[in-house]
Amino acid sequence: MRVIILADRIGRELLPLTDRICVALLPVAAKPVINYTLEMLVAADIGEAMVTIGPFGEQLRMHLSDGRNFGLSLDYWPSPGEMDIALLLSQLPKSSDESTLIVRGDMLRSPLLVEFLQAAGSTAGPVLHGWCEDKPAGLWLVRGSLDDTLGMGWQDILSDAPVPAAGKLLLKDGSAYLLESLRAYHQANLDAASGRIQGLAIPGRQLQPGFTVGRNSSVAASRLAGSTVLVGSHCRIHPSAQLRGEVVISDNVIVDRSARLSNAVILPHSYVGELVTVENGIVRGNDLLRVDTGARLRIVDAFLLADLAQISIRRDFAGLLNQLAGILLLVLSLPLWPIAAVAAMIRHPARPLRFRRLRGNRLVRDGAGLPVRAEFTAAEWATGVPVLAKLPWLLNVAKGDLRLVGAEAVTSEQAACRTAEWEKMADRAPAGLLGPTQLELPASVPAEERLMSDAWFAAQPGWGKEFRVILRGLRALFSRRAWHPEN
Repeated sequence: MRVIILADRIGRELLPLTDRICVALLPVAAKPVINYTLEMLVAADIGEAMVTIGPFGEQLRMHLSDGRNFGLSLDYWPSPGEMDIALLLSQLPKSSDESTLIVRGDMLRSPLLVEFLQAAGSTAGPVLHGWCEDKPAGLWLVRGSLDDTLGMGWQDILSDAPVPAAGKLLLKDGSAYLLESLRAYHQANLDAASGRIQGLAIPGRQLQPGFTVGRNSSVAASRLAGSTVLVGSHCRIHPSAQLRGEVVISDNVIVDRSARLSNAVILPHSYVGELVTVENGIVRGNDLLRVDTGARLRIVDAFLLADLAQISIRRDFAGLLNQLAGILLLVLSLPLWPIAAVAAMIRHPARPLRFRRLRGNRLVRDGAGLPVRAEFTAAEWATGVPVLAKLPWLLNVAKGDLRLVGAEAVTSEQAACRTAEWEKMADRAPAGLLGPTQLELPASVPAEERLMSDAWFAAQPGWGKEFRVILRGLRALFSRRAWHPEN
């Protein structure tokens, strides 16, 4: 028996989830959906299959390879994507097999194949299509030559449209999910994680009823009473995070302090920030998709939601390192404080310290309950020497209001004026003591130019940019500009 897996679906109805991945690779319960199909084939003692692939074919090839890791031998056939099944089958290489099994690899189902093949053995007809719960199961059995069968006018059966009773094979046990909308995809994840889809092999280890965790993940079980939670591998869930209802968290996800997830699906490489609430929604990087209201939001502030594949802000660990660095620098700078105090009192005897309210990195909830960056008070010595003037800011680094490296701290009013997308890009970076803007641009430079510098810095990938800023900061410390009084 020849076996063909259909995996060329583009899935425009699932945008933005499918803007850079095909439907067959979308994770359901922390595992690509096509994996469940391959496991079903192996359970039915099928050892070879041909996979039809579309525009994201190289991703599928990299994921599946030759199929050996799944217990199969796989070949591939290219398609322009979402081609009519009958037309696609007519273009496949000829085969001498007496029958052809066609399986959709872009949908989720219970492992129904054994039941389907057993029922097909006692059912006549050149083409049989499996259905369960009034939904197509994405399983077809074509008897005889494909060319002969397609020529008999059975094209309607090779689709998910209602079919004549003669070609419809009803399967009693199991469920099928077409993943034809964001709501359906969301529900499939919740049903799979909660065990409502029979026979699925869900990844991870069940630590207690309703709580499954993958490899190398850190999550506190004490916060999960009455909830059904699936956490993938390599995840960090802060102990203060609240997980309620049914929650599916895929691989490589960070959920930060006091975040609240309820009936939520978090896709791989996503960061959910402090105090952020996700309810009845899907998070993919910095995309928040509400399945109950249909709202689709792109969050530009990386302290709320972020794509860890593009920007990494591991705040639990990185924040601690920054605070420790701030304390160390504060201790090392203590001999300079008396000098700064004397210089400030000579220049401004009545007011040696100046205070400013700036927007920092801590998150609080505003009057509407939405998370926003909190303001903090920054003190400066009233001296024109830049190094001495900014010494008190080390206190803010030690307290966590500022990072050692980041964009220039601004007031809340200045941040509210950022409306263009390129201006909002600056919010992807934390507010910091050091940065390209602070080190390279004089105070007299226009605000728009400083904002462009911060936006450029925030858009740069990787941790190397921070290391380079620290090196430039060390060099600047011994420069004339750092110690020369400003006019």
